[in-house]
Amino acid sequence: LDLICKFQTFSLCSFFANSVLLFKHASVLFFFPLHSSAVSAALRLIPISSFHWSAPITQEDRAQCTFTMVWFRVNANRDVNPELARERESPSFNVETLVTVLDGSLEETHLRRSVVLHVIRDPVFSRENVHFKTGQERYEGAIERNSVPLRLDPWCSNCISIFNCLGEFMALSGELAFNVHGVFLKSVMALGTDEQIAKWASLASNYNIIGTYAQTELGHGTYLRGLETTATFDIKTQEFVINTPQITATKWWPGDLGKSCTHAVVLAQLITKDKSHGMHPFIVQIRSMKDHSPLPGITVGDIGPKMSFEHIDNGFLMLRSVRIPKENMLSRYSEVLPDGAYVKRGSDKINYFTMIAVRVSMLGNEVLASLKKACTISVRYSAVRRQSELKPGDQEAKIIDYQTQQQKLFPLVATCYAIHFTVKYVQKLYNEVSLTIQKGNFDSLPELHAVASAVKAYASEICSNGVEVCRKACGGHGYSLFSGLPSLYTKVVAACTYEGENTVLHLQTARFLVKSFLLAQSGKALPASTTYLSSPVSNRCRANNQSDFLNPDVYVEAYQQRAYRLVASAANKMHGLVQSGSEQYLAWNNTSVELVKASIAHTHYMTVKIFADALQYVSSEPEIQTAIKRVCDLYALHGVFTNAGDFLQDGYLSGKQLDLATAAYLHLLPLIRYDAVLLVDAFDFADAELLSAIGSYDGNVYHNLLECVQRNPDNKKVSATPTQQMRCRGVPASLA
Repeated sequence: LDLICKFQTFSLCSFFANSVLLFKHASVLFFFPLHSSAVSAALRLIPISSFHWSAPITQEDRAQCTFTMVWFRVNANRDVNPELARERESPSFNVETLVTVLDGSLEETHLRRSVVLHVIRDPVFSRENVHFKTGQERYEGAIERNSVPLRLDPWCSNCISIFNCLGEFMALSGELAFNVHGVFLKSVMALGTDEQIAKWASLASNYNIIGTYAQTELGHGTYLRGLETTATFDIKTQEFVINTPQITATKWWPGDLGKSCTHAVVLAQLITKDKSHGMHPFIVQIRSMKDHSPLPGITVGDIGPKMSFEHIDNGFLMLRSVRIPKENMLSRYSEVLPDGAYVKRGSDKINYFTMIAVRVSMLGNEVLASLKKACTISVRYSAVRRQSELKPGDQEAKIIDYQTQQQKLFPLVATCYAIHFTVKYVQKLYNEVSLTIQKGNFDSLPELHAVASAVKAYASEICSNGVEVCRKACGGHGYSLFSGLPSLYTKVVAACTYEGENTVLHLQTARFLVKSFLLAQSGKALPASTTYLSSPVSNRCRANNQSDFLNPDVYVEAYQQRAYRLVASAANKMHGLVQSGSEQYLAWNNTSVELVKASIAHTHYMTVKIFADALQYVSSEPEIQTAIKRVCDLYALHGVFTNAGDFLQDGYLSGKQLDLATAAYLHLLPLIRYDAVLLVDAFDFADAELLSAIGSYDGNVYHNLLECVQRNPDNKKVSATPTQQMRCRGVPASLA
């Protein structure tokens, strides 16, 4: 009980509401129940981001909270392959220390591992034969898994904190139901009044209702102002009348809508007194609470097979004069009075806030996690797989020793680290802006929207492409579902289009950049993320030798100059088109390619700078800092190597300097080679999270693959011969 008393803010996941964990005896973890209603009450409705300790952790606490031995027993079901074991001998840094650096603290590592360990030991989360299950079986299994957090927390089952742990559960199983139910809940919490939160959050967190978030339409996606669903206020009845007036207004794609949900936050154009007030959120009941049948005026169903996510019932929704109470419009920032008058409080952008929240949350749990997993699998496999002679007459070499394999994989490992720290930055910005919005200050919302849009677009694109590179780097085995790589790709690639198509998001960021550039030209203050636009750097790189390119100041400045030049070039081109008589919208469209490129360069600069700045946080661990510094250097120089034209175009880099940068980049590959397995081990995935025969902690690639195929049900039964089947279909025996 001493441990729980050290929490200043109670914000653990739901089953921690009643459990003090972490007493290890005989390699078994015990969880002690707390039946205190005060603790349960304190845990409700508090985001996990507020979790911190109010008192230092003692050495006794650390010993009591030790997970390492249990954790790696989970990761190694049999003896570790000697090929992989040698990669972990004589490490240049402590992997456990790097794990805590990435998590943010030792306590966060313990929290995350405890969640995963608890889930691993629940048979409901077994994924042993997942590849042989039908879509319906996976859907039903996903629903069953969703009951696990509630079973773990019988005394505090309505604790909203369980949704903060869904990221860990998703990373583990990849197949949970009601993911968009969390978005429904976030919408209520962010956009609802205190009274609405009290009503709907309680119902939703208890699973008395299942919610979804219905924004995207059959004919409209990212362009929210074009949504056609309407909500017309009827003064006589004090109701909103919801309609999807034409086929293109049909709500399309929301998860949990096809079969599961009972309610939805529906985004619709608010109309009062024959005047449209733009998009607003409304809670609409979709199905009966008695028999789950669609309510009158509602047509709803599943949209059918998809590239992935077979366990999720993405659906469609048509509404014909569906009436809802006036109180069902989420009204924290705007309200319709009984006489139909419209009252706005705050920014018009607030209705985008839920979407921003989803973009921020998906970055770590979905987008980045996919690339981290793919890198873990492909690097471990590359350290085991031998192919061809590197030195004539020698045994076949590990494919990780080939420079071409290093060039494929190591920049992606570096990208994981760069995006990891960038996601932390975005999450911090989101939390800060959320607090200012709660105080009625919306000034920072445009910057948050621009940053979240840019990082979502950049990260999802680079991570989805990276997962595919990892798959191909594993050769034929990477094509097998047993590798875990194809399913990672088909899931993460969806992130390039949902919650905003990437090109459109870059254009939204570019609009913010152009506005910032114009402010800088007039000498006005800029948001923190664009201050560099007011102070252009030198137009010539100051590097004189190869080692200069390993100086973060040098390459951060290079990326800053590139971003500044491309933003300025796009802004000046657009201004020139307008000055020459072009309409503003035409000038924008005719500059859009340059604008997207400017946004990408801006985001690339952000990630390099954030990564370089993060090096100071590991300065107390010299061995860790050395390893991470190399990874940071590699990330930055790989970007120069692959975008050489941008740095050469205006003469910022000379041809000789590019040769020096390339040499520095290639020199890093063999240095990182010795830490490669350790760097991906620090991502700290349990085998059950990876679900990969070729990427498990033990490295027994070939044993694992053979075990997987032996579990195939088709290999356990004798089927009719092809000849017999052909005869049954009337094929002459002579031909059969």
